[in-house]
Amino acid sequence: MPRPARVSPDRILAAAAAEFSARGYAGARVDRIARRARVNKAMLYYHFGSKQALYRALLLDTFTAAAARLREVASAPLPPEQKLEQLVTTVSAIVAERAHFPAIMLREVAEGGTHLDKDTLAAMAALPAIVGQVVMEGAQKGALRRVHPVLAYFTIFAPIVLYLGGAPIRRALATHGLVDLTELTPELFEREMRASIRRAFAAPAVTERRS
Repeated sequence: MPRPARVSPDRILAAAAAEFSARGYAGARVDRIARRARVNKAMLYYHFGSKQALYRALLLDTFTAAAARLREVASAPLPPEQKLEQLVTTVSAIVAERAHFPAIMLREVAEGGTHLDKDTLAAMAALPAIVGQVVMEGAQKGALRRVHPVLAYFTIFAPIVLYLGGAPIRRALATHGLVDLTELTPELFEREMRASIRRAFAAPAVTERRS
C-alpha cells in the first residue's frame, strides 16, 4: 500500500490550534481540523493517530518551544534582575505568537487538566524549573528573594495568559463604552508587568533582613 503524500505536520498543528482554542477539546472535530489544514482525515490520522494524540502533540510542541526560549534567557550573561524582566518579555512574546495558547490553557485549568498526559506534564514542568533557576541564581547573589519555582512561574505566567486570553472581553467592554482602554497598549501591559515582577521578587533591604 503506497504511503500518503507528504504534508507538513506543522500545518496540521496550526489548524488544530485554531480549532481547539475556538471550541475546546470536547467540541473540536477532526474533520474541521482536516479542512482547515487542507488535508484529508486519513492524512491527519497518519501523522497523529487520534484527536487526543494531536491535542497532546500541540501542547508538547508549545511547551517545548517555550522552554527552549526561556533557557536562552536563563543562560544569558545578564544580571538576575534583568533575566527576570527578560523572562516577562519572552513569555509575553510566546503567548502572543501562539494565540491559541491562552484559551486552551484556561480551559484545561477549568477542566482540571484532564487531557494532559505524563509527557505533556513533563514538558510543562520544565518551565517553572527554568524560572526557578533564574530566581535561585538571583537569591544566591542577594539580588532576588527566594521564591518557590512554581509560585515564581505562575506569578509571571498567569497574568500574561489571563490578560491575553481576555482580549475578546476587553474588546466587548470597549465597544459598549464601559471601560476606557485607549491607553492600555500591549507595550504598557508588558512594562507594568516587568515593574511588578521586579518589585515582587526584589530582595529585602538589609534592615528588613535583620529585623
